[in-house]
Amino acid sequence: MKGLAFAYDPDGYWVEIVKRTNSNVIPNYFNFSQTMLRIKDPKKTIPFYEALGMTVVRSKNYGDFTNYFLASNVSPEDYRSLEDNEAKEKCSMLFNPVLELTHNHGTESDAEFKHFNGNEEGRQGFGHIGFLVDDVYESCDSIRAMGYGFKKEPDGGSMKGLAFAYDPDGYAIEIIGRGGMDFGDKKN
Repeated sequence: MKGLAFAYDPDGYWVEIVKRTNSNVIPNYFNFSQTMLRIKDPKKTIPFYEALGMTVVRSKNYGDFTNYFLASNVSPEDYRSLEDNEAKEKCSMLFNPVLELTHNHGTESDAEFKHFNGNEEGRQGFGHIGFLVDDVYESCDSIRAMGYGFKKEPDGGSMKGLAFAYDPDGYAIEIIGRGGMDFGDKKN
């Protein structure tokens, strides 16, 4: 893959460095671009994130694996009919970060297969990704219906009004109210 590099941060995590297509459009030399999660089955994981308001803005099959790039606050119609080179160009101009889902082909049919999500006992590292919502309780009701469970319900623990849901691969997804938390809030 040309046009990208990886560097290690002080904790040993990979940091991906990608050249912008047009560096004059986005003023920051560095801007947070993406987070990559490994997934078992895109037929389960992609609909989960689409239900959270994300849109697949590009997918690319590399033979043994496929990358899916999802973004928030974009119009799905703007991406549906694009060829790969057009989608790549358009994605390179997004200022907001994207979620990169990497699917290694064949994992979806292996009942025993599971990715480490960074929150297992003795394997802590990665924590969570987060979504801002207008109403934490209403959003959690919608997520609950998907059936993947919660690490923390909105009124669980000492921090009220925020939640941590699980996605289909067991990654923790923080659900927090737009504008932040009011500590002590509780659904009436």
